[in-house]
Amino acid sequence: MKWIGKRISFVEDKDKSTFVIYPERKPIVLAMIGAWFAMWLTIGGVTFWAWNTFELTQQEEIIVVIFLIFWAYYAQRVGRTFLWFMYGKEMLKINEAHFSIKRSIRGYGKAHQYFVDNIKKMSLHQPKEQSIQSAWEKSPWIVGGERIFFEYMGKQTKVGRKLDEKDAKLLFQMLTKRIEKQVRRNKKSD
Repeated sequence: MKWIGKRISFVEDKDKSTFVIYPERKPIVLAMIGAWFAMWLTIGGVTFWAWNTFELTQQEEIIVVIFLIFWAYYAQRVGRTFLWFMYGKEMLKINEAHFSIKRSIRGYGKAHQYFVDNIKKMSLHQPKEQSIQSAWEKSPWIVGGERIFFEYMGKQTKVGRKLDEKDAKLLFQMLTKRIEKQVRRNKKSD
């Protein structure tokens, strides 16, 4: 196994290439997001307890239900972010026929396969350093934007969450080289 930077590992064989992209795991960020998630769950637990314990008017019940709907949405968002930073990874595999992408949390996640012959217009996108998008994506509670784009059957697909510029360029070069190699190999065999 070889590494591109600190977050991307890869293995290249004759017939396939496998890449694993890990999220940045900073202990202070994990502690902050974990504390935020724990507090959010506590707020929801106390609200559920109060809803079931106290006599509420119909108007108060409506307010509590609306609050709990928003609470559930953000609990899901914060929980997924926390689990992504703790146990997540992006797994990419290129073989003779497919380019497979799987975003996994502890092994759970669905792999999406794309025929290499149908992949078009691969590009690299890095937000400008002083832009709002760059500041937003650097915030610790955001899972992050993808850096590598390609078009597949008229739809745009993205991969490479929160990669820095150097690592994104190296990964992009390796992916395009391997995909072009497989496409050439497939055309020769036809």
